[in-house]
Amino acid sequence: MADLGRRYYAAMVLPFDQNGKVDEAAYRGLIQYFLQEPFRSVGGLIANPEAGEVYYLTREEKRRVAEIAVSEAGGKMPVFGGVFDLTTQGSVECALDAKRAGVDGLFLLPPAGCIDLVAMWNAERYPEYWLDQILAIDAASDLPIITHPVAAPTPQWGLGVPGEAARLICQRVPNIIGWKMIYNYDGQRKMWRILRSLDRHVSIMAAGGGLFHEFLAHDVLDGTVSGSWNYGLEPMVEHIDAWRANDIAKARRIWGPGGLWSLHEYIYSDYSRLHLRYKIAAWLRGLIPSCRTRPPMPEPKPEEIITLTRLLEAAQIPVVARASKVG
Repeated sequence: MADLGRRYYAAMVLPFDQNGKVDEAAYRGLIQYFLQEPFRSVGGLIANPEAGEVYYLTREEKRRVAEIAVSEAGGKMPVFGGVFDLTTQGSVECALDAKRAGVDGLFLLPPAGCIDLVAMWNAERYPEYWLDQILAIDAASDLPIITHPVAAPTPQWGLGVPGEAARLICQRVPNIIGWKMIYNYDGQRKMWRILRSLDRHVSIMAAGGGLFHEFLAHDVLDGTVSGSWNYGLEPMVEHIDAWRANDIAKARRIWGPGGLWSLHEYIYSDYSRLHLRYKIAAWLRGLIPSCRTRPPMPEPKPEEIITLTRLLEAAQIPVVARASKVG
């Protein structure tokens, strides 16, 4: 676990019980699934990511989720704790809670709230909107950091913090060890070059599973932070291993039309349903007992369950939940 930036981090979903409370037993079970080989040797866990509905958890719930993840992992796999609060001081406290829980590092989400920060943030012109918060968190916690660099969309970069702002943030914060690729395709290619040009290594962390094939072809898959691991772990590891062994024919068979590519393509086809679909697919696999989300997150639609059942089975991923019954 020496090089924390060169691992495949799973942005874990968070199961809720019928009363809307965190289902701790189910969460422990999901962690135990990730702790199995072949993932244990190469993977890592993100407790409280966006996929874990961190925006809708109380401070106490976030702290408890981090404690469970660290305890259950038992040092067998690194755990990073997601950090989010509507204020910078709250984010600092959240980071310190995660540190006290024993996390190996922090996963930082950008500021949110008013329109200035959510819809209109010009990250290229005003990088300090997030940089100042990162510096405050870093000064208080002094832990390795992986970023979740979401910003207002631009044609050049998609949803990600623009390149020169990203370069500045990495230069100012040496504890940043990984930068998540939350960009459009052209933006990702530009970010690969920027991150490789830094005077120290900052890992290129692939996000959407649907682009792993390209990352591997360009030899830039340093690590990942992805919710795709919640539903496609086994063939995804097999696909990566085939690439690493230069068995391109096998990698293409796993990936090709009707395989992982089609599954990922559907999951990521509608960003307003993305995190919900992670959860539906994990439930269909039997990895969590329910696909309930916490409002205002949406409920699944029957056609999503039917489509995901078909695509999982086509990718040779067993479906064990009843597709006709929402969990």
